[in-house]
Amino acid sequence: MAQILVVDDSATVRNEVSSFLKSSGLTVEVAVDGKDGLNKLKSDSSIKLVISDVNMPNMDGLTMAEKIRGELGNNAVHIIMLTTESDPRMKDRGKAAGVKGWIVKPFKGDAVLGGIKKMVGA
Repeated sequence: MAQILVVDDSATVRNEVSSFLKSSGLTVEVAVDGKDGLNKLKSDSSIKLVISDVNMPNMDGLTMAEKIRGELGNNAVHIIMLTTESDPRMKDRGKAAGVKGWIVKPFKGDAVLGGIKKMVGA
């Protein structure tokens, strides 16, 4: 039962983000790509926030967001992209898919912790 799902193909980023969130008292699950993330979201209804990279193998983060909203019909979970991607077209696609935030790497946990806690009701 996790509050937050961190989806990134980089083990370093997954570990950094999940460790910071866990040390802040939040429960975290991790996924290695969008396909894995979608499967974990399907099996854990307690997830309130997805923090995802955009560019990943198997399924990118924006496609995953579109599937969360479309195929799963899940409009309740918050989605934030954590990426190096800054292309306005990507951001527009994310916004259309219901992405609530766009954080540019590197992850600066202290700067976003308040917003994250608000999204998960912590």
